[in-house]
Amino acid sequence: MKKRWWVPYAFLALPLTMYVIWVIIPIFQTFVFSFTDWDGVSPTYHFIGFENYKEIFSDPYFMLSLKNNIKWLLAFVFLSVPAGLGVAILLDQKFPGGKVYKTMMYLPMTLSFVVIGQIWSWILEPKYGALNTFLRTIGLSNLAKPWLSDPGVVTYALIAAASWRQIAYAMVLFLAGLKNVPRDLVEAAYVDGANSWQRFWYVILPLLRPAMVIAITVSVIDSLRAFDIVYVLTRGGPFYSSSVLANYMYIQSFHNYRMGFGASIAVVQFLITFGFILLYLLNVFKREEKF
Repeated sequence: MKKRWWVPYAFLALPLTMYVIWVIIPIFQTFVFSFTDWDGVSPTYHFIGFENYKEIFSDPYFMLSLKNNIKWLLAFVFLSVPAGLGVAILLDQKFPGGKVYKTMMYLPMTLSFVVIGQIWSWILEPKYGALNTFLRTIGLSNLAKPWLSDPGVVTYALIAAASWRQIAYAMVLFLAGLKNVPRDLVEAAYVDGANSWQRFWYVILPLLRPAMVIAITVSVIDSLRAFDIVYVLTRGGPFYSSSVLANYMYIQSFHNYRMGFGASIAVVQFLITFGFILLYLLNVFKREEKF
């Protein structure tokens, strides 16, 4: 092994090189461009310091996009994760057709957000869409809305569409975590007189903490980098009412040819996301130290 110390590095050389070229270098370039007025086309650009950052924090559409991202974050963490946990606990029980239901619930995970966006465009279509048709059928026509063109509800409609996939992702994580819960502990709690809620709250949930941390962290990151489904369904409209940071960055960079300004938005988004990733890594390291 001492003579072949170079073998692992030889295997790592190509993927690390590709990672540096396609990830690390663009990150540094984005930071540099955020201090320029580059339009993304011209061969030259000028450094303008922190002007882009001053502008974005006084830009009402940037602040609206940031608020929408916060709505996504809250919905993913406080709705999708608990819903995924609830579905996982139900599907962890033994009952006829359990595997079929698991497959059906997992199905959204096999679809990209572009495909999911197309499916939900049919569901949310105002005149013949499945949702409004259903509401009219059961006599709730007053609740039917133009879900993707009403500024008051469009963000929530997009979150609902994205949550379809996010719940499935959380469910998979919790199902894996439930497999590691010792059954003898649950049975011992039952023998001691604990009811279903007490067994869940005091025995199962604490043992699901690693899966919970991963589910929350991934949900936070996914909410902050939401783009695909927004672009497919609304392009951020109407009037930026459903825009999120990634979508607004794309519009400024590639539609308005303000690559420097778009880069500053990307940097802010990166720093927010990196903060949550750092918190997750610190949590993992602390847990490893305990063991």
